[in-house]
Amino acid sequence: MNVPLFNLTRQYRSLKGDILRDINRVISSGCVILGPENEHFSKELQQYLHVNHVIGVSSGTDALVIALKALGISKDDLVITTPYSFFSTASCIVRLEAKPLFIDINLSDYNISIERLRDFFEHDDRASKVKAIIPVHLFGKVADMNNIMEMARRYDIKVLEDCAQAIGAKYKVATGDLRFAGTIGDAGILSFYPTKNLGAYGDGGAILTNDDAIYSTSRMLRVHGSKDKYYHEMVGYNARLDEIQAAVLRLKLRYLDEWIEKRRNAARTYAHLFGEYQLDEYLDYPVLDLEAYPDHVFHQYVVRCKEENVRDNLRRYLTSKGIGTLIYYPVPLHLQECFAYLRYKEGDMPNAEKAAKTTIAIPMFPEITEEEQRYVVNTIQDFFKVRR
Repeated sequence: MNVPLFNLTRQYRSLKGDILRDINRVISSGCVILGPENEHFSKELQQYLHVNHVIGVSSGTDALVIALKALGISKDDLVITTPYSFFSTASCIVRLEAKPLFIDINLSDYNISIERLRDFFEHDDRASKVKAIIPVHLFGKVADMNNIMEMARRYDIKVLEDCAQAIGAKYKVATGDLRFAGTIGDAGILSFYPTKNLGAYGDGGAILTNDDAIYSTSRMLRVHGSKDKYYHEMVGYNARLDEIQAAVLRLKLRYLDEWIEKRRNAARTYAHLFGEYQLDEYLDYPVLDLEAYPDHVFHQYVVRCKEENVRDNLRRYLTSKGIGTLIYYPVPLHLQECFAYLRYKEGDMPNAEKAAKTTIAIPMFPEITEEEQRYVVNTIQDFFKVRR
């Protein structure tokens, strides 16, 4: 049996007729840049997320850069983020000539550690120079936003939520209300990369905010800093979400809740199977009360080998059996060559470094079958049996 890490074609087959119809509608209209599809999609996503403003942009990376600039981040500002994330989480800071400051993660959920964050603010001389924090809701799990927002208010810093992997996740804020990821901080960003829970057929992203000024600035920045064509109030970017992708996303948004529930059901199945096959001795894997805590939408299902120097052999074995896997992320951001000037060294972020060496993502997508999941888990069990 072959089980891919992610399968786009099954989803496409179920929507093919509607997708081709909508793409044809856009092309036939002759309006393919910043037209009605963008406006409709922004309003529909705004209503879905219960947020005041949505700005469609060309990618999640551009969303990060524009939103951070709209928050007022500029040269030499310090911005806190996690060392265990996709590259653009940190590169957006550098592109504005600001300086990333990494705080280690929890091994329980791979999100930024509140304990390490609090320790930094209480004991590090650089704390007074921090202007913003970018928490990442990694793999679809919302970070501890209540504590993050409490510290942000106390130390007067901005919060930009990186929700590239977490659209549709909900989080119980301090008031007891459920809020969508990306609508809790000053702004949030989404990615619509094709493999995301809401994916386009190309690049795309969005900025979310309840702040009118951030909205106005972001909207100008995506079109060269222009509110009115050919009149530029600032130097911006060419970072527009095109009409074809907006049309695709409008259609797919209608199915997002259904797809999220299928992902969560698949996560339940994995957890049950790992327990059934008695793999707790070898692996850490997500076991959550998904009914009580809707804060995980399982963009990825990531397990961690308890013993080091096993993960790569496990991956090779799964590959040989036709099972797709991926390593997120083999080199933590603080150890990337391009950030050597920040003078981090191995051992500075022990949890991120351990995660980089021991985690592996196994197949997860809405259409995965229980038979495929059982094959994946049975193959993992076979691997550990052979080792034993």
